[in-house]
Amino acid sequence: MEVIKLAFRNNKFKFGFGMLIAFIIFGLIGPLFTPFASDGLYYEQVGKIKIASYSAKTLPPMTRENITTYTGKKVEVLHILGTDKEGKDLYTELVYGLRTSLWVAFLAAIIGTITGITIGFVSGYKGGLVDELLMMFVNIMLVIPSIVLLILVAAYLEARSPEIQALIIGLTNWPWVARSVRAQTLSLKNREFVHMSKIMGVGDLRIIVEDILPNMISYIFMTGILQVSGAILASATLDFIGLGPTTMVSLGVILQKAIMHNALQFGWWWWFIPPGLFITLIITSLFFINLGLEEVFNPRLRGV
Repeated sequence: MEVIKLAFRNNKFKFGFGMLIAFIIFGLIGPLFTPFASDGLYYEQVGKIKIASYSAKTLPPMTRENITTYTGKKVEVLHILGTDKEGKDLYTELVYGLRTSLWVAFLAAIIGTITGITIGFVSGYKGGLVDELLMMFVNIMLVIPSIVLLILVAAYLEARSPEIQALIIGLTNWPWVARSVRAQTLSLKNREFVHMSKIMGVGDLRIIVEDILPNMISYIFMTGILQVSGAILASATLDFIGLGPTTMVSLGVILQKAIMHNALQFGWWWWFIPPGLFITLIITSLFFINLGLEEVFNPRLRGV
């Protein structure tokens, strides 16, 4: 509780946290302000099926339009951020794309962090042959560029859901976490309180969870934030080269389509600036959160 109080007294943390929460809230309630489906199209219920109606192409922001549905009904809609070259509402795509990108980033960060700290704890605490084998595997993973692995795995899969993309990113972004956690575990396992637990017959797993882990909570938490930031960039990179989710829209997919349709050359700024700005601001918010937490966890930086 004391750490939380200190965090919310830190201006950098409050700024970053507030910005991130704003994006999360926007992703949750944003769809309430649009009549379009997640793919940016307007659907009409005809019997038991829904039939899509396309809007006019490349309309600028804040344009009102009368859409003629399949049954001839006229519906007036407002395109808050205009439409793309396929006649899809960009505000709607941006909202659902934000949801997808945040979900992929947080899920990938959880997978990468848990994988990294597990291997790091086991390697550092056990030592010997176990340590050598695990570190050999980690070093191999570090030598191979993660972006190459991401591209190879993603390209092999024909259908890619956000969860699959998060799994791919998470399982290729853990080695540096493992090395860092191992280094700290090597130091902590030689402390007196760990030796006392061993003398009392406490099991290895319990020692790691109850003695070593609590002394690394601050580092692991900050590592998780860095993992989210890295996952956002990795996800956008895969999306941008056409290896993003095939089942849902994301911020990177919107950018990829904008470049593919030459939105920059034609001056359709409302197509590529909002998703690019969102990615930049999310990473900026995570940077300030990490900066603030570093000051909270380090008394020297707080001036204490």
